[in-house]
Amino acid sequence: MSSMIGENIKLSIFGESHGVGIGAVIDGLPAGEPIDFDEIAAQMARRAPGRDKTTTARRESDIPEILSGVVDGHTTGTPLCAVIRNSDTHSSDYDDIKRFPRPGHADFSAVARYGGFSDFRGGGHFSGRLTAPMVFAGAICRTILKRRGVTVGAHILDIAGTCDTPFDPVDPGIETLERLSHSAFPVINPEAEAKMRAAIEEARMSCDSVGGIVECAAMGLPSGLGDPIFGGVENRLSAAIFGIPAVKGVEFGNGFAAAHLRGSENNDAFRFEGGKVKTETNNHGGILGGITTGMPIIFRAAFKPTPSIFKEQKTVDLEKKCNAELKIKGRHDPCVAVRAVPVVEALTSFCMLDLMLGGSRYDA
Repeated sequence: MSSMIGENIKLSIFGESHGVGIGAVIDGLPAGEPIDFDEIAAQMARRAPGRDKTTTARRESDIPEILSGVVDGHTTGTPLCAVIRNSDTHSSDYDDIKRFPRPGHADFSAVARYGGFSDFRGGGHFSGRLTAPMVFAGAICRTILKRRGVTVGAHILDIAGTCDTPFDPVDPGIETLERLSHSAFPVINPEAEAKMRAAIEEARMSCDSVGGIVECAAMGLPSGLGDPIFGGVENRLSAAIFGIPAVKGVEFGNGFAAAHLRGSENNDAFRFEGGKVKTETNNHGGILGGITTGMPIIFRAAFKPTPSIFKEQKTVDLEKKCNAELKIKGRHDPCVAVRAVPVVEALTSFCMLDLMLGGSRYDA
């Protein structure tokens, strides 16, 4: 099914932006795992809208209501289902988009795919609102991973050409990842935040938007996780990350920059350290042949500028079959990359737990 992902554990996302609610079903979680409700609340708050001028004015409590799979604060081993009720919906803002598709959105492609029967209010099932249950599922997986020695964290690497300090690919730092994973505006260099916020505000005041790049790291994974050819770590993680609306690119390790290097520059030399096989550098981003090497997994996700901008744009009239102009209404983020950071962390946490439950045959 298109809204389901996972091998050893399954994650299914349901609902629409302006429907009764949205939610997630996680099947295959180990029984007896304690649920950290404070961690869930903290992660949901990081993604929640209406926080400041860098986010949409839509306000939702985003409190997950767990319907099954948890008893006395522990997982039961059966499917864990949670729903997040929608409350602050302005559906009338979207009355015209079924007829006048918004540039950069899935309005037209949804009409082409579903013949006009999909829920178009607020983008329906294509909306960034659907990332809320992803964050809930990721918070569950994050706490299970932590008890297994795995830490996941991400930061805003770039917004409108303003760059943060990149991760040290060999050792991003567990304390750094922990701090970032509980930050509302996660950056490594505090000076980058003010410049990024200024760029977002400039775009917002000019009725426009900006894109960004999120860099993510996962530490503590053993070597030997993943399967070639189509079940590799990059394959599975990319499939999940591309499920986040607005993601247009994913790269691991040196990524596209490796195309400009020689093999002697890009290869990572092996060595033994403390009885474990390590590499002196980490240009491979912790993955070779689709399988973890035990080095930190490092990747970046590129987010396009928010397509909902308040400038007049050219579109078409699907009823009259002619060209038209459109001025979008509603409430939208001037930069989706900011609230996307906890979503990237969440889906990474899900994928890492999914891999670990599959087991490693070698850890040296």
